[in-house]
Amino acid sequence: MDEAAHFQPDFILSVGQAGGRKGITPEVIGINLREAAIVDNEGNLIQNAPVVKGGPAAYFSTVPVRKMVDAIKAADIPASLSYSAGAFVCNDVLYSLLHNFDGTNTRVGFIHVPFLPEQAKQNAPSLPLEKMVLALYKAIEALDEA
Repeated sequence: MDEAAHFQPDFILSVGQAGGRKGITPEVIGINLREAAIVDNEGNLIQNAPVVKGGPAAYFSTVPVRKMVDAIKAADIPASLSYSAGAFVCNDVLYSLLHNFDGTNTRVGFIHVPFLPEQAKQNAPSLPLEKMVLALYKAIEALDEA
């Protein structure tokens, strides 16, 4: 994050995959909680731990999530707001960035995308890569308008 602070970007928009979601879902909030269901690369099972010790319970995204959803839907791609980035890696990224850039001019957001069709099993929700790329493009355009 030191690199991003050095460049002082207008926006940081991270993207992660959330299997089971039916569309593109910008995250509204990041919470100060690490709660893993699986062990990390070092074999640790992290549960009920803060992302940032002593940090606030949560931060709201500082990008225009509703405008992003509207722009994606206008391109005929399913989208909705998400009120949970989970409590694992994606939430950790969102919360950490929001914490690090709190009080600065850099606005931070996170978008979850669904599985690709080739990843989806037993009719699980998915979107083709071309639609995901277009959706992200529309979300970025909404940032420019904010």
